[in-house]
Amino acid sequence: MRPRIAVIPLFDEKKGSYWMLPGYMDMLEGCGGLPFMLPLTGDKEELAEYLDLCDGILFTGGQDVDPALYGAERSAACGETCVKRDIMEKWLIEQSLKCDKPMFGICRGIQLLNAVLGGTLYQDLKTERPDGVDHAMKPPYDRAVHVVKLLSGTPLHEMTGTEEIGVNSYHHQAIKELSPELEPMAVSPDGLIEAVYLPSKTFVMAVQWHPEFFYLGNEIIQKPVEAFVRACGRRRAD
Repeated sequence: MRPRIAVIPLFDEKKGSYWMLPGYMDMLEGCGGLPFMLPLTGDKEELAEYLDLCDGILFTGGQDVDPALYGAERSAACGETCVKRDIMEKWLIEQSLKCDKPMFGICRGIQLLNAVLGGTLYQDLKTERPDGVDHAMKPPYDRAVHVVKLLSGTPLHEMTGTEEIGVNSYHHQAIKELSPELEPMAVSPDGLIEAVYLPSKTFVMAVQWHPEFFYLGNEIIQKPVEAFVRACGRRRAD
């Protein structure tokens, strides 16, 4: 049976609704997973049941991470946050770590993982770290706008077999101080950490780019997603 993968919902503040980009689901299905979208809830008993149901969790993109989560004051350049998502995802990350459940983070996912594990974030790259690298591309998003260097000996380097890959890039926040528990796997030309993993767990990995827009016909971009789904499959088989 295909591994069941819980996907964090996106939230529309103006409409008061949660929703999903098809690319997240299509990507996981294409790699052999059986994804389902979670509700947006802070009910820990309900979340515990969903955690038991799934074999792994995909942490999606979305609103900025609330600076309070990593002990910083909110700057004027910080964007819209979603407290409900922060609370829900923080709990899911902490509980998933306790039971060693596979996790994969995308964009906000890498930022949140870093913040939950004791790291900090740039609240706005344009004002805090201006440079020549385009981290806020315009559509279409299924193309590379800059490269990242894959660090030797890391899981991402080993699974792709290459030193450098082109990525899409659509974010204004990023890792500032890396969590002491995480290890970097990829770095952009301006020195930003673009991918991380948690070596103490079976499979915890996150990337700053958006494979949900860029995975079709791109075997390299698909590799970490395929590895995540396989890890979920092994979890289901145990």
